[in-house]
Amino acid sequence: MKKIIFAFIITFVSLMNTYVTAQTASPALTKKQVNEWYQKKEWLSGLQWQPHESINKAVFARQYQINKTYWHKAFAFLKDSDLQAMPVGRHAIDGDNVYAMITENPTKDPDSTKWESHRNYIDLQSVIKGEEKIGVADITKLTITMPYDASKDLANYSGNGKFYTALPGTFFLFFPGDAHRPNITTNENKPDKKIVIKIRYAE
Repeated sequence: MKKIIFAFIITFVSLMNTYVTAQTASPALTKKQVNEWYQKKEWLSGLQWQPHESINKAVFARQYQINKTYWHKAFAFLKDSDLQAMPVGRHAIDGDNVYAMITENPTKDPDSTKWESHRNYIDLQSVIKGEEKIGVADITKLTITMPYDASKDLANYSGNGKFYTALPGTFFLFFPGDAHRPNITTNENKPDKKIVIKIRYAE
């Protein structure tokens, strides 16, 4: 009898937690609200960088609502760190929830790069020193060449997209629906130091 009562209590508590979460979840923003929030740039927390025009504002606003702490930590890291002097490798921000990867490699010819996307993490990408081209595309408009590999949090594609020149002081955001093709040369394969901050995606 005690086991039955205990199981009932556990089930009841679980249902109540689900209900409370549903009731307190942030409501969806209208397009106008998203644009107003985005244009204020208060979410940058004083970081003097420019978000790239390709960013999906609606998805970004929703992710920010759900995980403000992750975003605050990511932008604070960019604001407070000497990225020019930061060594290549992984740098902790918030365990596996938010972390930075610094790379410094020559850019590549287009044929040596691939379209990619991730499911578990959002990519914040920015060039620290140098420049590169980055392709952006909707994954639904591409052809899968490598199915999603959970161990790598990676899928690859072929197809066409828009290409932009990435320069220091500007950052891109790539969500699970955004395929991206970074590290493409703009003029010869020159050294390119960049940062990628991985921010855990929330369903």
